[in-house]
Amino acid sequence: MTADDSFNRLNNDDYPAYTMGRAAEMLGTTPAFLRTIGEARVIVPLRSEGGHRRYSRYQLKIAGRVRELVDEGTTVDAACRIVILEDQLGEALRINEELGGSFSAFRRKADV
Repeated sequence: MTADDSFNRLNNDDYPAYTMGRAAEMLGTTPAFLRTIGEARVIVPLRSEGGHRRYSRYQLKIAGRVRELVDEGTTVDAACRIVILEDQLGEALRINEELGGSFSAFRRKADV
């Protein structure tokens, strides 16, 4: 492995670079909070060869959103559902935009 490979992986939002302790510290929460939202399947941490949970920046972003909702008074279960729905909506809007752009181009060709 070259140094460049390491840096490329660290620039990848999906690379599981953070241990549970570091992730909890970065989020200002506890490892128990991360386990709870993992059990709710909002985030599914990858496991090291030794079985330790490892988190990506993308997963920390999701966990941070759950934490934000909980801090505002939402229950953990409800916050997890909200975040899952927000993620699904974002994906649907992205797909809609892609298809809408394709459809618009197709309509312009058909109008010619």
